[in-house]
Amino acid sequence: MSFRKEQFLKSKRAQHAQSDGIVISNYNKVDLQLLWKDTLKDGLHGICFSMYEDGQEPGDHISREQVARRIKILKPYTKWIRSFSCIEGNEFVPEIAQEHNLKTLVGAWLSDDLEKNEQEIEALILLAQRGLVDIAAVGNEVLYRNDLTLNQLLDYIKRVKKAVPEVPVGYVDAYYEFARHPELVENSDVILANCYPFWEGTSIDYSLGHMNDMYHQVLNVCHNKRIIITETGWPSKGESLGDAHSTELNAIKYFIDTQKWSQKNDIDVFYFSSFDESWKKGDEGEVGAYWGLWDKNEKLKF
Repeated sequence: MSFRKEQFLKSKRAQHAQSDGIVISNYNKVDLQLLWKDTLKDGLHGICFSMYEDGQEPGDHISREQVARRIKILKPYTKWIRSFSCIEGNEFVPEIAQEHNLKTLVGAWLSDDLEKNEQEIEALILLAQRGLVDIAAVGNEVLYRNDLTLNQLLDYIKRVKKAVPEVPVGYVDAYYEFARHPELVENSDVILANCYPFWEGTSIDYSLGHMNDMYHQVLNVCHNKRIIITETGWPSKGESLGDAHSTELNAIKYFIDTQKWSQKNDIDVFYFSSFDESWKKGDEGEVGAYWGLWDKNEKLKF
C-alpha cells in the first residue's frame, strides 16, 4: 500500500479539485438507493467476476454450475465480464459468458509460483485459441506485489501475443505502473489500469476528481493506445483508510459517479466487484469482503 499512498500525496491536487458527481446531502437514503438501482439498470460496460462463495477461496475448484448461476445474475446489467484466472473452474467464466453473448476480458493469474504460472498461461492460450477471449490480460498487479521481475512478466506477455496474435493482449496493474515501466506500454496492445481512490485514502467528496486524475496519468503515457479501467470501486462496510470511509452511502455515490463519468467521457470501466467475497478479509481486513454490488448471498445490496 505504501507506493499507492505515495502516489496519493503526489496527486494532492485532486484533493483540492472541485467536488464532482452527485451530492449525497441532496438526497434522502431511499432516493439515493433508487438512483443507484436505476444507474445499474442502465447497464455497465463491464464488471469483475467474483468467483467464490462463503467458505471458498482461490485454490478451490469451482463448479461450472456455480459460475453459470452467477453469470446469469449479472447478464442483464453488463456487456463484458472480467475473469482473473484460467484454471480451477475459472476457465468456465469465458465459456459461459460467451453462451450469454457477453464479451470477455480473460486474465491469467501470475505469481511467484512459476509452475502454476505455466498452467495459467497455457490455459489462457487455449481459451483464446477456442475463440473465448476478446481481450487477454497476462497477470494482475504482479509488479505491485513484486512477484515477478519486469523481464519475467514481459516474457509471458510476448509469449501470449505470439500464440494468439489475433487477440488484443495487455497486463493489469495500478495506474502508476505504466509511467514507471514504459516497456509495459510498448508491449501491450491495450492498457489495463486499476484506479482506486479508496486505497489512496481519498475522501468520497474528491474521489471522482482523483480517479479522473489517475486516468489522465495513464493517458499521458499510453501513446494513443486504448485504455481500459479494469478495476475501480468502493466498499460498503469495513475499515476506513485516511479520509476514505467505507459506508453504504459512499459506495452508492461512487458507483453512480463513476458510471456517469465513464459514459460522459466514453471510457470503458470494469466495476469492482460483482459479489461480496468473505475470503478477501484475509488479505485486506474486514473491508476486503464488501466491494460487491451484490452481497455474498447474491442479493442486490441496495
